[in-house]
Amino acid sequence: PGSECPSTQDLLNLLRQVEKVLAVHEASYQQGLRLKTGDFNGHVSVCSTASCPKPEPPAHGRRLGRVFGVGHEVHFMCRPGFDLIGPRTRVCLEALRWSGQQPMCRRESWSWTTVVLISPSPSPSSSSSPSPSSSSSPTSSSPSSSVRPSHCTHFLGSTRCTCDVGFTISGLDNNICTDIDECRLFPPGRLCVHQCVNTPGSFHCFCPAGYDLSREGRSCTDINECENRMHDCTAEQACVNTFGGFQCVTVACPHMSNATYIRTSPARCERNPCMLGDKACTQAPNSISFHFLSVVSNMSAPRVLFRVSAARVLGDTLRFGLAGGRGRGHFSVQRSGRRTGTLLLVTPIRGPATLEAEVEMSELERHNLLGRYLTKVTLFVSPYQF
Repeated sequence: PGSECPSTQDLLNLLRQVEKVLAVHEASYQQGLRLKTGDFNGHVSVCSTASCPKPEPPAHGRRLGRVFGVGHEVHFMCRPGFDLIGPRTRVCLEALRWSGQQPMCRRESWSWTTVVLISPSPSPSSSSSPSPSSSSSPTSSSPSSSVRPSHCTHFLGSTRCTCDVGFTISGLDNNICTDIDECRLFPPGRLCVHQCVNTPGSFHCFCPAGYDLSREGRSCTDINECENRMHDCTAEQACVNTFGGFQCVTVACPHMSNATYIRTSPARCERNPCMLGDKACTQAPNSISFHFLSVVSNMSAPRVLFRVSAARVLGDTLRFGLAGGRGRGHFSVQRSGRRTGTLLLVTPIRGPATLEAEVEMSELERHNLLGRYLTKVTLFVSPYQF
């Protein structure tokens, strides 16, 4: 009871002493590491040290630690008058990146102020002997407000005012708590993957139509309208789920002047047999397959989208290439095996967009065409990147 709280200067001196002790321990560890390395030089031919990139100290703060190797720690502290938001310690992981997020320093949401209390004349019923008094301000009656009174406690001529989580102290006498707009404080996408809406003392994330808010309350999960029967496709159409929606597609066999086709499966058409000597008919594709893919907007490239393979080979040569489609500049076809060709996305696509690519596989025997097989790939690009 007779002890006094340390002053701000005493706390700063204590922190400086701790920092010096850490620096001494770190220097001792480095010296020991150099000695160990010298002892093993006769036994190890090559020694490589992996390290994480140098972490930057937060604004209005400092970083403690100068060894950035795997398994090592760095510590962060803020200047007086600032609170550390984020981890105080980060570890260099084996993936050569630091654990946790980069911390930041924010002004404290409470303060100590010294006030002069003028006591009224004692009433006849009051005690004449002086005694310390303690009082606490009432809780705000409107918690949904963005500005509310602070919680102040008076004791021995000093006043300590605090704010609820999500508010910062303000006002001439530190008697006002103002809501912190987390959506502006953090860069877009840090708190919410889509839309961040500030609320008194907190924030709330929202997702666009076609998505559900995930359990952690920050990311968005696509709703599969096709599986949940939330679509309006007809019986003749197929429902294709996309990121944030769905598409109703119709697979129809082509009408050609030199050949006729019959639908042999929901997504495949086969050419009817050609008359003997009908070269125009034999030049038409033997089969046409339809495939539908859904991707997010601005997806990184190059990226494998689809593979076409031959179940059996009659000739001596297989060729793969692009036969047509909308957006050919975004696609490329490469051979990835003796019987396999790969459709690649070579440039990112910003949605919403619908692109088509026609991959042709030709089979030859001594440069004579034996058959052509066409795969039509339709790409539905979402307007969102998730």
